[in-house]
Amino acid sequence: MGESRATHLAEPSHLAIAQSLVAGAERIAVLTGAGISTDSGIPDFRGPDGVWTKDPEAEKLSTISYYVSDPQVRKRSWKRYTEGLIWSNKSPNDGHKALVELERQGKLHTLITQNIDGLHEEAGTSPELLVEIHGTTKRTRCLSCGQELPMSHTLERVRQGEEDPACLSCGGILKSATVSFGQNLVPQDIMRSEQAAMNCDLFLAVGTSLQVYPVAQCVPLAHTAGTEIIIINAEPTPFDSIAAALLRGSISDVLPKVVGWQPPQL
Repeated sequence: MGESRATHLAEPSHLAIAQSLVAGAERIAVLTGAGISTDSGIPDFRGPDGVWTKDPEAEKLSTISYYVSDPQVRKRSWKRYTEGLIWSNKSPNDGHKALVELERQGKLHTLITQNIDGLHEEAGTSPELLVEIHGTTKRTRCLSCGQELPMSHTLERVRQGEEDPACLSCGGILKSATVSFGQNLVPQDIMRSEQAAMNCDLFLAVGTSLQVYPVAQCVPLAHTAGTEIIIINAEPTPFDSIAAALLRGSISDVLPKVVGWQPPQL
């Protein structure tokens, strides 16, 4: 496809191309990153207003070696959850809901997300279509026996005085069901994401810098398979030159227009 289409078209033309591609597609794979959740009030991690930029010590909460070895790190983590500092009180925005509309239209093949906020499922995306590459904060997992429970169950225990709640089944360490630094991604999730990229007939990259691997590899995989790419992101990405349509702006505003959904007026 080359650079000319993605680089030289004015934004209205990009939007028209994106709308046409979505209208004609039957198996759309979507990759989302932090940008789709910023309109829900969730900051990124490393940006100017990012969680780790404002509080470098918070990075320890996402590092498995610190979490396992230091009870104080775990206590701080659970306290942040109960205080709503890790997004337990956030709601899906129109960007998330637009992808639910894409599923309602019968076009959504797979939704791959780098986010751990659980807002895609909360918005209504079917769990069987969702690949949460880095896990979710909506559940807890025991690091010993692997039992998973709703996060709300564990937070209720914390609110009742358990600063570092242990697994009720085996006594092991509990943490959110997310992939921390030092933990491996789930190979089946990576394989499923790559298969979706190669088997879809349109690939949307939404709110992601496309610099985190291996999931960023899905874009060139789809392109190599002959699939058109739509990129919706506030900043440039390494794959802008291969995009058929390149859109900037608020994702909660742009994405509904791309999929042909009108958010209800309040």
